[in-house]
Amino acid sequence: MIPFEPNLRTLSAARDILLTPFGLDEGKLISALGSMFTHKVDYADLYFQFTKSEGWSLEEGIVKTGSFSIDQGVGVRAVSGDRTAFSYSDEISERALLEAAKATRTIGRQGAGRVKVAAVAAPAGGRSLYLPDDPLASLDATEKVSLLERIERIARKKDPRIVQVMAGLAGEYDVVLVMRSDGVIAADIRPLVRLSITVIAEQDGRREMGSSGGGGRFSYAYFDEAVLEKYAGDAVAAALVNLDARPAPAGPMTVVLAPGWPGILLHEAIGHGLEGDFNRKGSSTFAGRIGQRVAARGVTVVDDGTLADRRGSLNIDDEGNPTQCTTLIEDGILKGYIQDTMNARLMKMPVTGNARRESFAHLPMPRMTNTYMLGGERDPGEILASVKNGLYAVNFGGGQVDITNGKFVFSASEAWMIEDGKLTYPVKGATLIGNGPDVLNRVSMIGNDMRLDSGVGVCGKEGQSVPVGVGQPTLRIDGVTVGGTA
Repeated sequence: MIPFEPNLRTLSAARDILLTPFGLDEGKLISALGSMFTHKVDYADLYFQFTKSEGWSLEEGIVKTGSFSIDQGVGVRAVSGDRTAFSYSDEISERALLEAAKATRTIGRQGAGRVKVAAVAAPAGGRSLYLPDDPLASLDATEKVSLLERIERIARKKDPRIVQVMAGLAGEYDVVLVMRSDGVIAADIRPLVRLSITVIAEQDGRREMGSSGGGGRFSYAYFDEAVLEKYAGDAVAAALVNLDARPAPAGPMTVVLAPGWPGILLHEAIGHGLEGDFNRKGSSTFAGRIGQRVAARGVTVVDDGTLADRRGSLNIDDEGNPTQCTTLIEDGILKGYIQDTMNARLMKMPVTGNARRESFAHLPMPRMTNTYMLGGERDPGEILASVKNGLYAVNFGGGQVDITNGKFVFSASEAWMIEDGKLTYPVKGATLIGNGPDVLNRVSMIGNDMRLDSGVGVCGKEGQSVPVGVGQPTLRIDGVTVGGTA
């Protein structure tokens, strides 16, 4: 087999966790793959996974819940044309592996097939975007509880109007090993942590909420006092702003989006429409439009799974392909799609390393990693000053998107009115309503302050959730429909 993985230490550790304890080796994996090729299939793979995860939550000054779980298993897939057969087992053994392989080969056409073995070279120097360590072991239970208690104390000290604090801590240690019928074996060890805080402020009988948090592919040591101060400060500030918020006006207006997390609108309204499966089936509004203008000049959007320590980054995707930085839109022109192996093959396009799955019990599909718009040349202050009357959206809550036509509705959890180029007062209940491709063409100014989110994104698709990152610079968008409460 041809190893493709960030370093030999990772592959060795993955073998020790996922194969050796169960009496498996590469030879037995090759036999299982070969058994699927007694029928004619185009491609097959085995996906082994071991995951430890935990979650802690604090409310009213005490830890209310604590959870810990271990999951492990193997997913077996065979692909023939555009058809896929898939089975999985939470038992890792030679018997379970062969039974799963037998179930999947029924998709193939009758007749003899063969296992294809191809030479695949690892990139020079390998890749290690994050340390392959167990973040759950970086603090003991007492220290994890203390971390939550500290952020609560910091938040309460910020302002006497804070009446309630809820904090959560989550960690995951994920080990995966992929073996493919083209001869590739790949492994990855993926740490992931997240800290979140929500506060409720009360004044004159009115209560408002503010939230913050972040994380990435590192240990709990990341959450030092400076980070706790920032998260608590941001959550408290958002709640206090909303205490003074007035009902939002409605109608078409100029909207300025803040940098960072507001890129979630880009992710939902545009990013999903650029995933290969939707475009191969012709269900995306972007289908068949490569080489065409789909956005205003200056708009460049990339999906980048190679950013160190980021929540959406991976050394390899869930098919064992290296992740990469893929330019999707360049200066307003559609350049490509996000692809996994099957959709890339059927569309005769390059694989982009975007195959992702929630676990061994799920099929991979093309998914985003870290999706963001590149910065422009305008100063953010200049962008605000250019707006006579409009809305400044600082943060977003929930939203809905229709992939087939790009229509979206997003709620702003923090927003301000802009009058004569200045922020005048906060508003509550503002929603942005529009069409993704149309909004991209209404971008009139792009800031030089591109920022990624703090590491909180979760993307859902066809019932599967995976961690992602988003980002963007300050943007001015003209003629956006705002739904309000005034």
